[in-house]
Amino acid sequence: QVQLVESGGGLVQAGGSVRLSCKASGSIFSINVMGWYRQAPGKERELVASITNGGRLTFASAVQGRSIISKDNANNALHLEINMLRPEDTAVYYCAPGERPSSDSAWGPGTQVTVSA
Repeated sequence: QVQLVESGGGLVQAGGSVRLSCKASGSIFSINVMGWYRQAPGKERELVASITNGGRLTFASAVQGRSIISKDNANNALHLEINMLRPEDTAVYYCAPGERPSSDSAWGPGTQVTVSA
């Protein structure tokens, strides 16, 4: 039922950082699992990181050790930080509810992250 809108993307130099936000139109407390996904040019959409209300975290190997995900139930927002960016991180980043979101899930419109070498 909630609407999601991502923000924070842009053109970033390799080695830099991005801090993305996903703002929900309503409460996300009842949504136990939320995650960030990305789709690079010519590639399939893939999981970047996910988080539960209980603090269980999952990170893709590609961002392990350089990414932080947080779920702010008080402000109905999901955040993602990726440090030491690489050109391979270039993609449209989306947030979505649920453990296994599908095409019917409430995906946000996405925010573009472009990393220049």
